[in-house]
Amino acid sequence: MSHLIEVLLYQPLYNLLILFAWLTPSHSIGWAIILLTIVVRLALLPSSLKAAKAQAKLQALRPQILEIQKKYKDHAEQSRQLFALYKREGVSQFGSCLPLLIQIPIMFALYSVFRHSINGSSYDLLYAITPRPETMSHFFLGLDLSTPEMWVLPILAGASQFVLSMLTMKAMPQTSGAMEDQAQMMMKQMNYIFPVATIFIARMFPAALALYWVVSTVFGVVQQLYFNKIIKKEAAEFLAARATNKKELPVSTPTSDSPKRGYLEKVMEKRMEKEEKRTGVTVSIRKKS
Repeated sequence: MSHLIEVLLYQPLYNLLILFAWLTPSHSIGWAIILLTIVVRLALLPSSLKAAKAQAKLQALRPQILEIQKKYKDHAEQSRQLFALYKREGVSQFGSCLPLLIQIPIMFALYSVFRHSINGSSYDLLYAITPRPETMSHFFLGLDLSTPEMWVLPILAGASQFVLSMLTMKAMPQTSGAMEDQAQMMMKQMNYIFPVATIFIARMFPAALALYWVVSTVFGVVQQLYFNKIIKKEAAEFLAARATNKKELPVSTPTSDSPKRGYLEKVMEKRMEKEEKRTGVTVSIRKKS
């Protein structure tokens, strides 16, 4: 498995890093890191956008999800009801997670490239078509990227991480309730703890990793600003579509046992039978005696 990851992820990313370093006038590893990080983030942008749209739909269904969780205490029944809701609304509960899971091995491979290959000791992994620079400059804006840097890049990494955390928190729906309030409080605490932890972690490794973290997080900030607009737009369109579908259904006011009421009940029964076949959920109609 490790050999497969090296061939499919590590080696191509490493070759791109060396290629970008060769293309810069001073063979700067710093500019190569910036270029490679942007290229990778752009390549992952479609999957991130797909996850954002799925997240928007899940947020729009948040009131119904909370209602089901409160109504059904049995976990098995709760899961069945939630699955029925997702299927009925055409929403995947894993739609916002799977695209992000795909990105994780790529990010780890990128991290490994910057950590182990900055000294050029892995030239044996270069493809035959990849140019091999005789020397590479580890200095970027006066900073030595091959050694830990204590202040500038770690602080930039922590600050950008804080901005990204706040934007991500802003995109999440505000809910009420004891459990929801506790979860939101923990998220707010992590918004402050994680950036501070980022600063200390960035000071422990070569500055090349801190530079990668800064560039990747700044890209993430710009991406999140765009996604916040997308999430609001997608959620509004999804709710509008649901409201339109509800309006199309006939509404009856059963005040008497009239022929009209019986006709409307038959129409509703047929619609629910079709819905039952489509979703696989058993639906029953209760009639007033």
